[in-house]
Amino acid sequence: MKPNSASPGARALAASLRELRMARGKGLRELARMVRILPQLLSAWEKGQRVASPEDVARLLGALQVDDATYDRMMRLARRAKDDNWLDSNPSDLPPALSGIVEYERTASHISNWYHAIVPGLLQTADYARAILSNSEIGLEQADAMLIARLKRQRILTRADPVRFAALVGEVAIRERIGSADIMSDQVDHLLAMMALPNVSLRIVPANIGYHPGLIGSFILYEFVGLPPIVHLENSHATAFLHEDDVVGRYRKQAKMLAGKALSEGDTRDLLREVAR
Repeated sequence: MKPNSASPGARALAASLRELRMARGKGLRELARMVRILPQLLSAWEKGQRVASPEDVARLLGALQVDDATYDRMMRLARRAKDDNWLDSNPSDLPPALSGIVEYERTASHISNWYHAIVPGLLQTADYARAILSNSEIGLEQADAMLIARLKRQRILTRADPVRFAALVGEVAIRERIGSADIMSDQVDHLLAMMALPNVSLRIVPANIGYHPGLIGSFILYEFVGLPPIVHLENSHATAFLHEDDVVGRYRKQAKMLAGKALSEGDTRDLLREVAR
């Protein structure tokens, strides 16, 4: 499986269509039959391989008998699915702290992170991210905007001059089911595909190895050319950026300690393949 190259808006629409169909308890073939299209076409829309027109989305929503608020939200997604500049022209859709993260990611030369229980945002599939955001304490429209922002941010890994990204991830993140089994299977496949990029390193820290400071919380370390590094901390209700030399130094040491406990990249691939079976 290769990283999806569709626009962030198209991928957000695809994930939302799939999530909505599954929430209504409709099978893919069943819904395709209801709106008189080929199941292969509906599958392509839900995977972001093709972009459903607003008229097609309206037909799907009618068949699913959604409420007015859901209809309006989905139609806004459909109308802007091909607009790569959506978030650039609508900055108010995003929380203020996210603007700082986007800028740090855009200008960083190297990003290192530790995530204990979830897959890092830069490596998430659209469906996995959608499952997280849909169950967060935010409105659905803000979740839509944040999903598109997350997918757009991932382009720093595949641009002409990509950032170097080193991800240390707890084993629980690949074993904890976020969304459905299919979503997790696709997510693990995506991790394997991203590991094939020369600028991406992913290593799993095994579970049940005893206490270590990484169990307390996750962090991201941004490094720049000609500028001091910055550490980003985030939880469900707050975010912080740390730049003091001694504090950054302690997080560097913690990253090194976690790397010492992590599986090699080869063993990480083997574990991912095992989980995917």
